[in-house]
Amino acid sequence: MDASELHTPVMLERTLGLLAPAIEAATAAGRTPVVVDGTLGMGGHTEAMLAAHPTLVVAGIDRDPDAIRLAGERLARFGDRFRPVQATYDRIDLALEAAGADAADGILLDLGVSSLQLDAADRGFAYAKDAPLDMRMGQAGDVTAATILAERDARELARLFKVYGDEKLADRYARAIVAARAERPIETSAQLVDILQAATPRAVANQGHPAKRVFQALRIEVNQELAILERTMPAAIDALAVGGRLVVLAYQSLEDRIVKRALQAAASSTAPRDLPVELAEHAPHLRLLVRGAELADDAERAANPRSAPVRLRAAERIRPVHPSDDRPHREEQS
Repeated sequence: MDASELHTPVMLERTLGLLAPAIEAATAAGRTPVVVDGTLGMGGHTEAMLAAHPTLVVAGIDRDPDAIRLAGERLARFGDRFRPVQATYDRIDLALEAAGADAADGILLDLGVSSLQLDAADRGFAYAKDAPLDMRMGQAGDVTAATILAERDARELARLFKVYGDEKLADRYARAIVAARAERPIETSAQLVDILQAATPRAVANQGHPAKRVFQALRIEVNQELAILERTMPAAIDALAVGGRLVVLAYQSLEDRIVKRALQAAASSTAPRDLPVELAEHAPHLRLLVRGAELADDAERAANPRSAPVRLRAAERIRPVHPSDDRPHREEQS
């Protein structure tokens, strides 16, 4: 399996363009630039960055061992300029350690489910393919989509579908699932799709696939995606060197809300309104690089349908969060 044939990176040129000034500044300063690709996937963004910047080191994080293996094969030609890290993407500290750096010149987070996981028929992520209801991105841990459907009561399932899927029929679907599992365990994606389709009123049956939001909610819960993202955003901001840049690609509103809130908070003054002069410790430590959230253009949406929901946000670190945080890279300390 060739990763380059399976994966088309989303908003690739825009992402590279946003990260390039920080990488080039590090190079001009005479040190090795370091980027953390927090969501490595099959390595498309990392490959393009390594090819564009001959001295760049990228530490790529992914919890999925298959992604680490496939990306490693794709990026083998770059030698030790690529450093794989198998972990969840909040472990930016592990990526910096692998890169031999104390701060990153760039951090990329391409959120959501990867092409590898969507296209792997046996992983249960896609409602269009019959497979065991697993949905674990890292294939570790005991909680799967099937165990959630088996163990949560109707109220818990409905809350899950409402909060993580914004599903208007959440209560109806939850009751249908509880009734169906009383007859036999719900273990495959086809079973779940049949239950949801049968529970969908005819009046709304043509308003999108009934499983889309339920599958999204289950995937988010299985992998604790939003909890990890909540931890990742402050860790990523803190891990940036002054002048370093963070680019985040989000694919649904819950993710984008977390990203937006974290970036706006770090880009705003914390000084009390009645303070006559803003003290240094109250000044923003990020500068937003794009206005609002950018979307993929029409040409990319046509060429790569998975780019359709993407929202891109980016920021640059302009000062230390704390006075002691203006950290040089380790190679500068020797």
